[in-house]
Amino acid sequence: AAAQAGLPLSLHAVRRLAAAARPLPTPWPAEAREQLVTLLGSGRPTVQVWEALEAEGVISRLLPDWERVRCRPQRNAVHVWTVDRHLIETAVRAAGFTRRVHRPDLLLAAALLHDIGKGWPGDHSVAGETIARDVAGRIGFDHADAAVLATLVRHHLLLVETATRRDLDDPATVRAVAETVGAQGTLELLHALTEADALATGPAAWSSWRASLVADLVRRVAALLAGEEPETPEPAAAPTAEQERLAVEAFRTGGPVLTLRPQAGPPDEDGNPADPAREPEPLGVELLLAVPDQPGVLPAVAGVLAVHRLTVRTAELRSLELPDGVDDSTVLLLNWRVAAEYGSLPQAARLRADLVRALDGSLDVAGRLAERDAA
Repeated sequence: AAAQAGLPLSLHAVRRLAAAARPLPTPWPAEAREQLVTLLGSGRPTVQVWEALEAEGVISRLLPDWERVRCRPQRNAVHVWTVDRHLIETAVRAAGFTRRVHRPDLLLAAALLHDIGKGWPGDHSVAGETIARDVAGRIGFDHADAAVLATLVRHHLLLVETATRRDLDDPATVRAVAETVGAQGTLELLHALTEADALATGPAAWSSWRASLVADLVRRVAALLAGEEPETPEPAAAPTAEQERLAVEAFRTGGPVLTLRPQAGPPDEDGNPADPAREPEPLGVELLLAVPDQPGVLPAVAGVLAVHRLTVRTAELRSLELPDGVDDSTVLLLNWRVAAEYGSLPQAARLRADLVRALDGSLDVAGRLAERDAA
């Protein structure tokens, strides 16, 4: 009632609850479970009510597994909150998405439990799956709902990791996610949980770019689950004159050739070109690289970009047959979209010099990254 009304919970009332409230039976009565869901779905006021109950030990008595994550620090600096506070913040964020899903009770419960495994050794998602299934049964969810909650906790990172690290045009990527999720309802819940979790993590964990990638993946998986075949990637467009020129130059010089050029976003409502300097989330620049075909090109380029603190937004690689009049040879053409993590972009000449060293083995990329992390 305090959370729904947006009022502080009296210290006297909390202490009376802690001293006089009897333990709930196992499984909980339906009313108790529904009241927990109501508390979690009350939005921002939930935080102060939950913390008041937690301070007097009420939460740990209701949910014994909570004690393992209480005040537990995060291992990743991208997190703003401790583990327990992050879980409540995720529920607060998820409360804003309850109209997007058919089972808001499962969404809110998954938000509360998705990182509960961080109190145990090993992969927190694997440990959390077992805990979530046990907690779900204890608070009165049936076996089917408990299985959905366990799946959501086990795979709460699936969508964002797949969307940002895999090729969404590859049918195998979409099929793998569809097989893991299994049903439209679970996919719907996982999409909302993914966004709530990221928003509750911190400003570095979510962006319009990540949101668009996740939404694209969800759309493709939903279509597959509905019985449609995965989209067939469009054939690669013919190389442009600039790409052919870079390929020929890379072949003749025997080394990498690259260009950096700004890339603006979509035009505004009046059809005017976007101003990259005014974009709230810059798309960065296009890095076009041509290099004679040889082993290790992709990791070398990725490593050099990491050394220069360049965030990769997109990455495409294709082999290019040189035009007539040039000796028979294949050149790799890499088209990347990159943005500076900090400060300004490095000069193209410096990127090329480091790439030459990375390809010939004289630049220890792993060592450079390890030294920077240690510092």
